[in-house]
Amino acid sequence: MINFFKELYHDAKNIKLKDPAARSVFEVILLYPGFHILIYHKIAHYLYIKKRYVLARMISQIGRFFTGIEIHPGAKIGKRLFIDHGMGIVIGETAEIGDDCTLYHQVTLGGTGKDVIKRHPTLENNVTIGCGAKVLGAITIGENAKVGAGAVVLKDVSCNATVVGIPAKKVGDSK
Repeated sequence: MINFFKELYHDAKNIKLKDPAARSVFEVILLYPGFHILIYHKIAHYLYIKKRYVLARMISQIGRFFTGIEIHPGAKIGKRLFIDHGMGIVIGETAEIGDDCTLYHQVTLGGTGKDVIKRHPTLENNVTIGCGAKVLGAITIGENAKVGAGAVVLKDVSCNATVVGIPAKKVGDSK
């Protein structure tokens, strides 16, 4: 239980560091939907792991109602996820998000069909996904990669790459 609150504090502190509009960690905890959805998700994910699927989905839907951010309870989220202006974000059941990632509003980490195993993207550490981007299928976005606003990503993205467009194409390196 102490780890739960410690992780949430680190999440809030990270948001404060990354968002120039945030004046304090207290403000983040009190007012930021990107932080609130992490609370709902941690609870829902715990219930999902314990095979309490209906209760897990209920918690995630309550979180969606209050924040406008939909994260399936089965999604695996690393440490210090920063969701900025999160309205309209959708993260699918088999999505995996590494540590220190950033998602902007209207991002979709979605599937492309009815596959039953892995059907959503994996984001490695320190990935940034721009607003409105759609990352679809069982693909991997490599460490330190950046996906531009409005991009549609259907294929793996290598580490340190920057991709933009529809379909997304590499335009440079992130580092």
